[in-house]
Amino acid sequence: MVERGLYILWTNGDPLTTMHMVFMYATNSVKRGWWERVTVVVWGASMKLIAQNEDVRKAVKQAQEQGVHVSACKACADALGMSEILMDLGVEVKYWGEPLTEILKSGGTLLTV
Repeated sequence: MVERGLYILWTNGDPLTTMHMVFMYATNSVKRGWWERVTVVVWGASMKLIAQNEDVRKAVKQAQEQGVHVSACKACADALGMSEILMDLGVEVKYWGEPLTEILKSGGTLLTV
């Protein structure tokens, strides 16, 4: 069962998009009560950006501190050698194929970046 709320599927490896869209919107959504629950799903290129960019790591931590749930695709994380790095940041690492499909099929709110 998929929890209601906003899911942000973050696949983009661009730092500006990450800072000025993904985490700005996710954090403000929680702080201002726009959504009861916000989950950022880290997938693909965004994982490498986390590993390579200290500002992005800080943004992940700040978002988590504000109540944003951050989760990553385990298949991608394992393939890219990123699982341990992500888990060390407090990012949940799990298989996202079925949950993503359920979000889409159930009409959940999904923002892709």
